[in-house]
Amino acid sequence: QSIAQEVVGLLCMVLLTLTALVANTVVMVVILKTPLLRKFIFVCHLCVVDLLSAIFLMPLGIISSSSCFNRVIYSIAECQALIFLNVCFISASILTISIISVERYYYIVHPMRYEVKMTIRLAVAGVIFIWVKSVLITVLALVGWPQGNGATSASRCTVYWSPGAHKKVFVIIFSIVCFVLPTIIIFAVYCSVYRVARMASLQHVPMPAQVAAPRHRSDSIASQVTIITTRNLPLPRLTPERFLGSYKAILTLVLIVGQFLCCWLPFFAFHLHSSVTAGTVGSGHGEMVVTWIAYSSFAINPFFYGLLNRQIREELARLRRSCLNRPLGQELCLSISEASVQENFLQFLQRATCTLETHASCISPSPRNRLDQTKMGFPIPGQVPEESS
Repeated sequence: QSIAQEVVGLLCMVLLTLTALVANTVVMVVILKTPLLRKFIFVCHLCVVDLLSAIFLMPLGIISSSSCFNRVIYSIAECQALIFLNVCFISASILTISIISVERYYYIVHPMRYEVKMTIRLAVAGVIFIWVKSVLITVLALVGWPQGNGATSASRCTVYWSPGAHKKVFVIIFSIVCFVLPTIIIFAVYCSVYRVARMASLQHVPMPAQVAAPRHRSDSIASQVTIITTRNLPLPRLTPERFLGSYKAILTLVLIVGQFLCCWLPFFAFHLHSSVTAGTVGSGHGEMVVTWIAYSSFAINPFFYGLLNRQIREELARLRRSCLNRPLGQELCLSISEASVQENFLQFLQRATCTLETHASCISPSPRNRLDQTKMGFPIPGQVPEESS
């Protein structure tokens, strides 16, 4: 029975590694080859980080976790390199997910501000910030390691190999910076985004002209009257289609936040417990299980943040057809009823903020188009007013 468990565990680890390799490579290539998709720079960066993890970190994790490689011996330098890759790639992946959530928040709630401030320079600065912070956190993990030519087995190469008070401090800082704070950011951001989506889905009919007409500063008398009038308006009836869209938004929120918690909560909870509890040894079967649950995030991320995006899927289908020399055939544009099932959460929000009940207004929801709609007198509910330059 133990041999069967080892074989099944080894196959699962190899399958996760291959999935992470293929999925991240596909999403990254599609984004880089399509100029219109290069706005997904942080999604592409997440794929790069997860791909590096699948190339370097996950194979070393297989060696450390499987009993088939018990005879593999690491020197101190090799073990330090493994710990460096482990902490650095985990930090970079989680920080990138946090930045993606913040970017989506500004894209939806503050579209005009996003259009002006989201530049290549800002995106590059965000990527540099991610790697600098990841390296600094990793350096803390290597403080206090013994010097010399010692060696250890691959299964014992963990941050607990060199015990001490500094390891407890590192695990606490690592958990706060790379799990607690990102979890708070992700939860708060997606709750705010859902609130805007909920208000937009209730917008069944266009606003009256006298309500949407003023476009002055928020401290003007006209704006104050507009706010009071808007608050006193009765909410329109929620149609079945909009109810399904709202339910879909809740489900997507639960999936995004739930996937993050399911992958990383056991990992950080185990390490916090092992470092805080006196006399607890971090290595063992439990550490191997929670580590590979966390590693599964590298294979799941390209689906949640890449392939579930309809634009990326359409470009992937187009590239696949061009590689196979097939005619394009039927158009890739989906009807509203089909899109309600297949589109991702971001596209649902863009469609929900449209107040005109036509296909044209609901299929072309770019931030600039939403700006035009706001100027026409159809504001996005929950959107913070912007100053006109």
